[in-house]
Amino acid sequence: MGFRDKEGKLTGFDIDLARAVFREYDIKVVFQPIDWSMKEFELNNGTIDLIWNGYTKTAERAKKVQFSKPYMQNEQVLITTKKSGITSFAQMKDKILGAQNGSSGYDAFIKQPKILKDIVKNQDAVLYDSFNEALIDLKSGRIDGLLMDKVYAGYYLKQKNELDQFNMIKGDYQSEDFVVGARKKDKELVKKINEGIAELEKTGEFQQISDKWFGEDVTPVQK
Repeated sequence: MGFRDKEGKLTGFDIDLARAVFREYDIKVVFQPIDWSMKEFELNNGTIDLIWNGYTKTAERAKKVQFSKPYMQNEQVLITTKKSGITSFAQMKDKILGAQNGSSGYDAFIKQPKILKDIVKNQDAVLYDSFNEALIDLKSGRIDGLLMDKVYAGYYLKQKNELDQFNMIKGDYQSEDFVVGARKKDKELVKKINEGIAELEKTGEFQQISDKWFGEDVTPVQK
């Protein structure tokens, strides 16, 4: 959704989408990497004006920020190595789980303990600042499973040509809506973002950006 390429430049689906939306208004976007666990604080403190990087709509976050309309759906999946033999959530009993700190996946893990939390080792997950670090530990066997976004997992493993080395296991977590987060007072800004995304869908540019990053059309059902 947003990462640095080999040359150190920020790139990704959300980067392209944000640029395309604001290009309609002749506005140049400035991207500011932040500590993801501090995202709502950074927003309301004025360090950034929008949270736009695979940001999931949740009831808890709605207390702090204003959401755009959903522009993409996602779900949490369990990633395991083929060699581990783990092909179901139930097989994570007494195993070590990893998750990203501050992620919607970890929120779901905590709030719906019967799905996974109650059975994994220490009834908690090893937390990582990024999925890159977590996947390194998963491949090395330091953790047995990784709870992460299906969108990111599919993209990352496809780019690394490692899809055949991992299992991507669906559980009972509900699907999630990706949205843009803004300060509650910035209603006009959110209105323009919604209109911009709708226009990109109409012209087909949204679909082009989607196909570039995911090889499929992830155009949302507007809600």
